[in-house]
Amino acid sequence: MSLKRVAILPTIALVVGFLTVLVTSPAQAIYDRDCSDFATQAAAQSFFLANSPGSDPHRLDADGDWIVCESLPCPCYNGTTPTGQPTPTTPPPVDTTPTPPPATTTPTPTPKPSKPTVVQYARVTKVVDGDTVDVKFSSGAKRRVRLVGIDTPEVYGRVECGGPAASSYMKRLLPLMTRVKLVSDNTQANADRYGRLLRYVSRVQDGRDVNRTQVWTGHAAVYVYNNVPFKRAAQYTSSEAAAKSAPRGIWKAC
Repeated sequence: MSLKRVAILPTIALVVGFLTVLVTSPAQAIYDRDCSDFATQAAAQSFFLANSPGSDPHRLDADGDWIVCESLPCPCYNGTTPTGQPTPTTPPPVDTTPTPPPATTTPTPTPKPSKPTVVQYARVTKVVDGDTVDVKFSSGAKRRVRLVGIDTPEVYGRVECGGPAASSYMKRLLPLMTRVKLVSDNTQANADRYGRLLRYVSRVQDGRDVNRTQVWTGHAAVYVYNNVPFKRAAQYTSSEAAAKSAPRGIWKAC
């Protein structure tokens, strides 16, 4: 073998190795995703379902309920399709029936019945954060409950000032297996966009309104959804004013 050929062989091997790295490296790269990488909750949920079978390598589902990045704006994922999107509708058929002559008397409209108030009893199985708990009914059914009329700082996706303290205080108010009374507000929806029951929560042992207590101690702010005041808004607003004046909780630390 000539000296020229001997000198060329190592050069060829070096080039082949370099090309191999270029071809294989991008395919093997793994990119970590955070909630801030997505514009909407539906986009984050779709990515999670497509890329996290049986696990959560990107740690998007911090509370383990298969609903990720709940602090992101809608459209939101409801189990089948994102909510908040316009629903296709079929144009109604053209009515060819002749218009009847006007009635001689105007009928009195029937008053629309008000939405009934729902009262339920359950036991707390988990404190999710400062305004959300899991409960179990005597039937064995389990539901997640969002305390109506209040909002506490976030602890999932991103940790906001006052969030850990609000969650910790909720655990003191509602230790595991605490018996609670759940009351709906017929001015509000029965459940939110994630399927969580919207309820006033009180302890059966002493009747304490847990929602208002979180506001009074400064761990939560009054929250009016969609500009529709809830029934206890005046009481909660008064408690919030007292917490601010003290100041306590988030009004002092944040």
